[in-house]
Amino acid sequence: MARFQKISINAGFSCPNRDGRVGRGGCSYCNNQSFVPEYCQSQKSISQQIEEGIVFFKQKYPNQKYIAYFQSYTNTYAPLESLKAMYEEALNCPHVKGIAIGTRPDCVDDDLLDYLATLNNRALVIVEYGVESTSDLTLQRINRGHDYACAVRAIQQTAARGIQVVAHLILGLPGEDRDLMLTHAQRLSQLPLTGLKLHQLQLIKGTRMAQEYIQCSDDFRLLTASEYIDLVIDFLEYLNPAIHVERYVSQSPKELLIAPDWGLKNYEFTNRLRKRIAERETHQGRLFNLMAAR
Repeated sequence: MARFQKISINAGFSCPNRDGRVGRGGCSYCNNQSFVPEYCQSQKSISQQIEEGIVFFKQKYPNQKYIAYFQSYTNTYAPLESLKAMYEEALNCPHVKGIAIGTRPDCVDDDLLDYLATLNNRALVIVEYGVESTSDLTLQRINRGHDYACAVRAIQQTAARGIQVVAHLILGLPGEDRDLMLTHAQRLSQLPLTGLKLHQLQLIKGTRMAQEYIQCSDDFRLLTASEYIDLVIDFLEYLNPAIHVERYVSQSPKELLIAPDWGLKNYEFTNRLRKRIAERETHQGRLFNLMAAR
């Protein structure tokens, strides 16, 4: 079975929460530089970014195939014909077998989803939605610009067309306690998700949330690595076991990160998480299965 590696692409998209269509200033936690690889530069063509990404990754796995990951900002926020040209350019690159599209749930429509469904007949298509929270109060506080119902509609409409859907969720947002975060797992478990990416709250330089933290740190509960590991395991116990968890933790560049700085690589965190799961003798879906049986 072929191994697949995502290659991140910066296609020069903007965001409706920055340019005024939905809001200005963006989500309060967001500094896009915190998760964009160095080879991702919008002045380079999509093909060039993919070529450089393949050079970057192929030393370790020379025979793997690739998924072009449109990651930076809102990658459906353009006219449909422009989107088609970008997606097709990526798929025309050698060794690229699919595309993953990171976007907002308020930036898809029927025409786009119908096109992606057609594209999905000849290549792998994955749509990744930033959900971030299932609480409307939290979404309003972080200036997200849409409610949770919007995310539910987008996920359902995308999955109904046979397209794989991945959600992104942040654990530890201000104002959210453990019970609310576990409720996220229960709510997401009812949706037709293929995958889920979890992110711990990170305070990043240049964001409005960083300024909020400086002004009133008491509003924030920054978790230690051990606390977060147990929270993730609690979360997994309520999560539908059919949902593949693709990521448990994020890692922002040290020069941008304010807190928390755990000093752990992603694989080190994952190893600690697996060890703790074994210690607790539990598994994903343990409590979901109990709820489903009632």
